[in-house]
Amino acid sequence: MPMREPGICRVDVEKGELSGASNRYTRTMADLAGLYADGSAYKAVLAELGDTVVYEVTDFKPSADAGDMIIGVTRMIPGRVGDEYFLTRGHIHANANRPEMYYGEAGYGLMLLESPAGEIRTVEIGPRSLCYVPPYWIHRSVNVGTTELVMTFAYPADSGQDYDIIAKAGGMRSRIVDDGRGGWKAVDNESYRFRSKELVESIMGR
Repeated sequence: MPMREPGICRVDVEKGELSGASNRYTRTMADLAGLYADGSAYKAVLAELGDTVVYEVTDFKPSADAGDMIIGVTRMIPGRVGDEYFLTRGHIHANANRPEMYYGEAGYGLMLLESPAGEIRTVEIGPRSLCYVPPYWIHRSVNVGTTELVMTFAYPADSGQDYDIIAKAGGMRSRIVDDGRGGWKAVDNESYRFRSKELVESIMGR
């Protein structure tokens, strides 16, 4: 394999982006249809925000080779749909035995994690905190603060993303909502469907 040249990218915390990134993608509220429990509240927020970017990712991908790494920055605005905090689509890695890390740069959020069998974990993320997402965990970022959530991330370049694993289960097993006291709480997702034993074993065998 030919040697690659070292490189450097800089995190612009104020803009919430990676300077020197090779890729950028954005998501508006229209891209997040079906993710929130309150359909009427979703339509109201959609009408209010229009084409406003709810979250965006800038990253640097030297290659997709095993052994290489992707680094980047994600930025999410604050807000709620009904009592449910703004969130990302979430995913599991297509190569599910790949981990990921998130480093809090600004704001206050959490990582909502779910095992293929439906176990839930939540990890709070603030400035200068580092969240380790182990292999095989589905994960979704949630902004539970009042300012933009900015995080740096890194993961193996051959990880890939599988978004359908969440959609096919009716969402993640828990939703993150306002607790009425200025904080957050996890509540059951009434639309959630457990995955079959065969599917869980297939995912764990990736």
